[in-house]
Amino acid sequence: MGSDSCFLILGGSGLVGSQIVRQICDQLNPSKIVVAGLFEHEVTAFLGDARREFPDVEFFGAWGNIFVRDAFRHESRTSLLDNKSRRQGLYDDLFGDIEDAYERSTLAQIVREHRPDVMVDCINTATGLSYQDTEKTSLKTQDILDRLRQKLDDSNIDDSVYETIDELDKQVGTLLISQSTLQLIRHVRLLHSALTDVGTRLYVKVGTTGTGGMGLNIPYTHSEDRPSVQLMAKTSMAFAHTGLLFLMARTPNGPLVKEVKPAAMIGYRRVNHQSVRRQGNPQFLFRPTREVLGERLQVRDDEASYEKLGDLEMAGVDTGENGFFARGEFETITYLDQMEFVTPEEIAHQIVLEIKGSNTGIDVIAGVDSNVISPSYRAGVLRHTALEKLHRIEDETGVASVAVGHLGPPELSKILYEAHLLWLGYKTLESVTEADENEMGTRLLGIIQDDDHLRSMIVSIGVPILAPDGKTLFRGPKINIPESIYDDAVVTPDELDQWAAKGWIDLRAGNMREWKDRFERMRAAQHRLQTEGTTSISRSTYLSDVIEIGAVAAWIFNNEDGGYRIK
Repeated sequence: MGSDSCFLILGGSGLVGSQIVRQICDQLNPSKIVVAGLFEHEVTAFLGDARREFPDVEFFGAWGNIFVRDAFRHESRTSLLDNKSRRQGLYDDLFGDIEDAYERSTLAQIVREHRPDVMVDCINTATGLSYQDTEKTSLKTQDILDRLRQKLDDSNIDDSVYETIDELDKQVGTLLISQSTLQLIRHVRLLHSALTDVGTRLYVKVGTTGTGGMGLNIPYTHSEDRPSVQLMAKTSMAFAHTGLLFLMARTPNGPLVKEVKPAAMIGYRRVNHQSVRRQGNPQFLFRPTREVLGERLQVRDDEASYEKLGDLEMAGVDTGENGFFARGEFETITYLDQMEFVTPEEIAHQIVLEIKGSNTGIDVIAGVDSNVISPSYRAGVLRHTALEKLHRIEDETGVASVAVGHLGPPELSKILYEAHLLWLGYKTLESVTEADENEMGTRLLGIIQDDDHLRSMIVSIGVPILAPDGKTLFRGPKINIPESIYDDAVVTPDELDQWAAKGWIDLRAGNMREWKDRFERMRAAQHRLQTEGTTSISRSTYLSDVIEIGAVAAWIFNNEDGGYRIK
């Protein structure tokens, strides 16, 4: 669009990203382009070419691993996993406080530094997160556990036991921080926060099908199994990523979100004779040795015991992230009805059309969005019928149907029961707004103390009741908040306030004042019902003066938490 001046291209020095940069420069008149990639030499080499081709555009480079904290961005995954303190850092970033992780994030730092109007993400996220070989790590972990168990059973407590424990510590730590689904979820949350914070207009993802458009019968795999676990993990991540981007696209106040999924091999960068590298490391030519097969076969041997004849060199096709293919491999995979291929220029062309606002018909998010079944009028009619029946059963049984805690979060149960208590004590919004906040808690506590069944219902679903004095607690065997892996928690004034806000019925004056203020805002919106016709009905409108607990909870989610659907 004409107002877009700054573009951030993740993977911008790669096969597809470099073509997107060129077409953006040709067609969209950018003033600034930030090219981010994994390796410094690739980014700087491409920037040299780009600056010569487009001297009027200001180019910036950023490099390193965007999936880790900034302090780790230039370290290899192997070195991170080999270091205990680094593993702990990765663990903290994945399982610790997300706000702290956001402040440390490489991705968030790049976005906040450059504040892009448009971000195009060409990184193969599914590959990056799924190719951590959790299957092999799991098998290794089980093997170490078996060996440790055997040594303990044999009471063979010597130095080897402690070495095994150290080995187990590394493998378990690696396994915990290699959970691709959790990494993907956190990555998308950090991405959304960063783009929202800087006001990015559009995020475009160059995604993947994981199999180049082929099915479960894909012959190109990573192991003896077809399809391999690793390949299926990649496809799982690819479409899990699409699902999270779908949610991101339906989140208010964030960027527009699009995804393009090439369903073929992407190729190619160049055809030449070169040294073969694998994962950035050179492959060597070895002189073979001869051995007689015995009962066991050494699958991985020490390279130092073999004579190196030099680098492995061959003519082939450089396909970027897919690797370097010899003629036979390239000829096979691109043959009719095999994976075939699409060029990076074609992908870049579609991306630029999407940035311009054209309807290409290949935006996956738009495809999902237009093919889901939305809420219906019929469901609205049946909702009314169901609620009427529920009210009738409540009258017949004398038991209020408020919350059982199956629909999270715990805060919902708190809100519903507090609203129910306010209905029992005051009935209407107006009565609450006119009440004395210092007396409200005492009145509601009296209702709770007089109704044994209600009190038991509340605490039995894990919601404690904090009395007006802020010290007395009515509770059951389990308390939902705080969420802890331990059976107890340290109580401090700050923690108490947080717990009460998130999942406790709080009868203290401060919370009663919050309810009074809330009902004042709800009543203020009611005045528009008589003056503004159909335009008066919006998210901020509360239709009744009577306290209706579900409507009150929904109003809070809509207007205080920002938790509403946009379509």
